Amino acid sequence: MNRALETARLTLRQYREDDIAELVPLIGTREVAATTLRIPHPYTAQDAREYIAKAKVDCDGQVRRAITLRTDGRLIGGIGLAVDEQHQHAELGYWLGISYWGNGYATEAARAMLHYGFETLGLQRVFALHFAHNPASGRILQKLGMRHEGCQREHILKWERFVDIELYGILRKEWERRE
Repeated sequence: MNRALETARLTLRQYREDDIAELVPLIGTREVAATTLRIPHPYTAQDAREYIAKAKVDCDGQVRRAITLRTDGRLIGGIGLAVDEQHQHAELGYWLGISYWGNGYATEAARAMLHYGFETLGLQRVFALHFAHNPASGRILQKLGMRHEGCQREHILKWERFVDIELYGILRKEWERRE
């Protein structure tokens, strides 16, 4: 996916080197890192450089995109699919900078990524996980039509504490009915 995806308010595009200055303060807050599995805290410019280098080319089944506002191109978050081609499924992941929470941007971006996954990649299933202490993410997944499939108790060690994760999923046929 080299081309950008566009929604009413957003552009999902490949990351660029010049995103680092905006990326670090957005993703580097403790509140953002606390809601994600793979974002370190503190988050440094070197972390951003390494991430962008990997994200520039879709490889190892990873599709990573910057979420930007269509109005001014401002970076507000990130989204991606970790694709398992053999099983035709992918894990959806996303994050937004704190000042962009609660505006429907994550739902809008995730809906576009689901469309891409099912229509372009031909996936059979997309799933997503969220920490139990982040119910807002669960509400986003429900808005997408994903079904709650269970809780994995104390499944992840985050900052020296075991946390529960909630699993959601949607099948191609369920997504097609919603479209």
